Amino acid sequence: MKALVYTGPEALDYRDAPEPEPGADALIAIAHVGICGSDMHAWAGHDDRRPAPLILGHEAAGQILAGPGQGRRVTINPLVACGACEACRTGRENICPNRQIISMPPREGAFAERIAMPAGNLVEIPEGVPTEKAALAEPLACGWHAVRLGRGAIARPLEEARCLVYGGGAIGLGAALALLAQGAREVHLAEPHADRRAVVAKAGEIRAFDPAAETGPREVDLVIDGVGIAATRAAASAAVRPGGAIMHIGLGSGEGGLDIRRMTLQEITFIGTYTYTAADFRETAAAIFAGRLGALDWPEIRPLAEGARAFADIKAGRVAAPKIILQP
Repeated sequence: MKALVYTGPEALDYRDAPEPEPGADALIAIAHVGICGSDMHAWAGHDDRRPAPLILGHEAAGQILAGPGQGRRVTINPLVACGACEACRTGRENICPNRQIISMPPREGAFAERIAMPAGNLVEIPEGVPTEKAALAEPLACGWHAVRLGRGAIARPLEEARCLVYGGGAIGLGAALALLAQGAREVHLAEPHADRRAVVAKAGEIRAFDPAAETGPREVDLVIDGVGIAATRAAASAAVRPGGAIMHIGLGSGEGGLDIRRMTLQEITFIGTYTYTAADFRETAAAIFAGRLGALDWPEIRPLAEGARAFADIKAGRVAAPKIILQP
């Protein structure tokens, strides 16, 4: 089969790769697979968890070729948990100490024509829902998970809360759409890229603004940082109200930004959120299928064979779309 293989810093090779060996798993023909920020991080050579050579990609949907559910179209939960530990038994598979995720050894990723996955990681796509929308279940589930946790961390109902998201990429936009789907009525989003702000504004009832030109809202009940760098953590620390909460999804960098003294004196909650639980993934997929997350017409679709250029274009800032989806 053909695959887009990460071979070293900023190097991707579209070439032949070994066929997956499904065993008891389902063999899936990939129809669409998104480029994630973590894929970009690995491509840049900044992720020791993803050593070259490796097939990246974990935001995927396709059709089962063989195994359980043969013939069905499915979206893929890429996180494979052990199912036996305390985290798994209590529905927190995302922090399973034995978790694996495709695009990290020992599991190759989905920038390929085919992949093997356990049947329990697959959610069937109903008729009429295109696979390019279903492939967004993974990145959108990250925001869904953060919003679910954030709802329990603030004092007022989400319907009455002022909410602020940093970042207009797929993670930030997905979090904003999840806020709306879960009941929020006031959602602001900070994004410096003008073209991306325009995309965000069309995606839903979201008040997008340029943080370089506008201060943005203050006294915010719930802040979601979909970027995760010192500057956005500092901005979140300043914007959140006493007793409010900051949900931290972004993995841009690991140091600086938080105003720990203010967080302590004003009893501000900070929660790091990693991926999603299996229930979050299923709920997000159901929300996509029901149209609760909007038209989801904002990704840009390109051939997998041209994936190397897509990565380079994202790095150079030549992409206005919050997400590029590759098609084998």
